[in-house]
Amino acid sequence: MSAEALDHAHDHAHDHDHEHHHKDTFITKYIFSIDHKMIARQYLITGIFMGIIGVGMSLLFRMQLAWPEESFKIFNFLLGDKFAPDGVMTNDIYLALVTIHGTIMVFFVLTAALSGTFSNLLIPLQIGARDMASGFLNMVSYWLFFTSSIVMICSLFVESGPASAGWTIYPPLSALPQAIGGSGAGMTLWLVSMAIFIASSLLGSLNYIVTVLNLRTKGMSFTRLPLTIWAFFITAVIGVISFPVLLSAALLLIMDRSFGTSFFLSDIYIAGEVLHYQGGSPVLFEHLFWFLGHPEVYIVLLPALGITSEVIATNSRKPIFGYRAMIMSIIAIAFLSTIVWGHHMFMSGMNPFLGSVFTFTTLLIAIPSAVKAFNYITTIWKGNLQMNPAMLFSIGLVSTFITGGLTGIILGDSTLDINVHDTYFVVAHFHLVMGISALYGMFAGIYHWFPKMFKRMLNKNLGYIHFWVTAVCAYGVFFPMHFIGLAGLPRRYYTNTNFPLFDDLQNVNVLITTFALVGGAFQLVFLFNFFYSIFYGKKTVQNPWKSNTLEWTAPIEHIHGNWPGEIPHVYRWPYDYSKPGHDDDFVPQNVPMKEGEEQLHH
Repeated sequence: MSAEALDHAHDHAHDHDHEHHHKDTFITKYIFSIDHKMIARQYLITGIFMGIIGVGMSLLFRMQLAWPEESFKIFNFLLGDKFAPDGVMTNDIYLALVTIHGTIMVFFVLTAALSGTFSNLLIPLQIGARDMASGFLNMVSYWLFFTSSIVMICSLFVESGPASAGWTIYPPLSALPQAIGGSGAGMTLWLVSMAIFIASSLLGSLNYIVTVLNLRTKGMSFTRLPLTIWAFFITAVIGVISFPVLLSAALLLIMDRSFGTSFFLSDIYIAGEVLHYQGGSPVLFEHLFWFLGHPEVYIVLLPALGITSEVIATNSRKPIFGYRAMIMSIIAIAFLSTIVWGHHMFMSGMNPFLGSVFTFTTLLIAIPSAVKAFNYITTIWKGNLQMNPAMLFSIGLVSTFITGGLTGIILGDSTLDINVHDTYFVVAHFHLVMGISALYGMFAGIYHWFPKMFKRMLNKNLGYIHFWVTAVCAYGVFFPMHFIGLAGLPRRYYTNTNFPLFDDLQNVNVLITTFALVGGAFQLVFLFNFFYSIFYGKKTVQNPWKSNTLEWTAPIEHIHGNWPGEIPHVYRWPYDYSKPGHDDDFVPQNVPMKEGEEQLHH
């Protein structure tokens, strides 16, 4: 039997199995599901709930910054008498809110909800596979993520208070339980939660890598992969390289806390008492943390950029510009992201020569990032633009990616960084690049693939309201921060009333908080649209955006195995939009080439 016939026989047998598929119970279908489409939905909804908690926290501490030490009933209601007596927020809980907000948003929303949702949904569908390489491991990775989310939320209810050493958890604050209230049990739970989260992330990433390498359909070469898949694939590779380093840092920190070792501790005095720790170095922790911490930015950003590539090409109705350059830039970003971590440590007493090395590598990473920005702009240029919410969020991403990236050039230069290190300038920079850009990518993905996930459409008008208010408020929050940062306002201080120098900046803080509260309130429009449309939205057609990629060739009804009968073969790259010689302005990947038709591979 030829290989082709064998393949066919295998496919046939596979389909046959599915016909006699035992009836799924509620538990096997919705809870312990091994179907990648269901797991994607689980990731998304868990991520949205974590996002609500993370954004809620930021609104609380923004109110404290705008109106320091004033009484708010909501503080007392949410934080209790211990942390907000008479409705006035204490400094301890302020630090804890900042810490947990950072942790939840970076790991639980932007890493897990973005990569977990869209990698799971799209990798099998866009490469033409029945499912992930291992459905079971996929399920385990989701449940580990869910467990770590629960442990993180439990840490908020510990009597001594949640972890409050900043989301970067630098020792000694995080290593000595007696240092501050938030260094006790809350910190231990934080570390446990993160260790479980890393296990989940690694299992997921390995699964994605294996799936992309081994399960591509016939004709799906690497140069025919959609850019989304390239982005998810390389993101998973970065995750596998850098997450274990954070795991080692977390385990060594657990050892320091619980078993009397001193990896990160040396010569410490607390309350006049000399502690016995010797020989460790807190700077070692910084190195271990930022070796994950910086690639993490790209673990968050690359999926968002991949989604944007797909959405912009589809809604510009023209081939993406510079396909191969985009792939090269993703690979270059992945490589360079692992050799720039030192730019977070210019102020740690680092050797100035090392500082100049890290400055060089940091400025180097600006090149592939700029390539991506140019490619998006040139794809949009003279396109037949379909301005739906997904497209608006993608264009918003290009905007915030450029504006936030420019400030990165200032912060990446060791001599300039000294002036603005640990001020609001840094907060403005990384929120625009990582926070807002990644969230825009996530929203673009949700608006674009919602019909694939839930068989219904989101309400377009509510999508427009959601985009415009979010876009104005995001810049309203983070743009003024650049200026208060340049004026020297330090981050992580819960009030600046003791410094007459900063009195003039207080009204800027009020402005920022007002924008934050309005922007936060309008996310309710999105939440309503999302949950309402799952049940009552307009039913979708098979290919609502007239897109070329394979997931739109699968039937609307979710079946285990994605396609009934044979898996579609691929004959062309995914960006044949508005191609001369074709009646429609899109040609799906599974349509064979015509006689004499030229292959486009920009």
